[in-house]
Amino acid sequence: MAKITRKTASLPQYGGSVPYGNLTALYYQVSTNTSGAVIESDSTAAVASGDVIDLGPIPAGMRLDDVLMTISTGMTASVTGKLGFVYSDGVDRTDVPQNDAFFGAAYALATAAVLRKTATTAPVVLPKEARLVLTTGGAANAKASRIDVRIAGELTGPR
Repeated sequence: MAKITRKTASLPQYGGSVPYGNLTALYYQVSTNTSGAVIESDSTAAVASGDVIDLGPIPAGMRLDDVLMTISTGMTASVTGKLGFVYSDGVDRTDVPQNDAFFGAAYALATAAVLRKTATTAPVVLPKEARLVLTTGGAANAKASRIDVRIAGELTGPR
């Protein structure tokens, strides 16, 4: 049996002289009030099926590896969601297309759980700033809920 060793164990790292890279976790939260509306948002309406909730920015140069969603208080029964990204400027890219289900689709958002990335998409490095978006489906939300989202990846720096 031969032993095969790669000549380059990792891609070049950005920033500092540390060999282990720049692993980063970006934190986002979506909480709804008792009528089902997103707290601290620009809307007082309850979240409806098909609504897109913009959770916040993802910086350019971020490599998207994984996600960890902690649903501590679920939404109304049958609410599902998909999680992904769209570009802040609204202009798509052919090299790294925006994908509103990059991390996964059909997440059950009504039950307390800890969820990971379910899509089999390869990690990508964002060429420009994007927005993390949660698109709901299945049913409207009509209750208080809390979902904490953490994106794991590496800040690779500007291109």
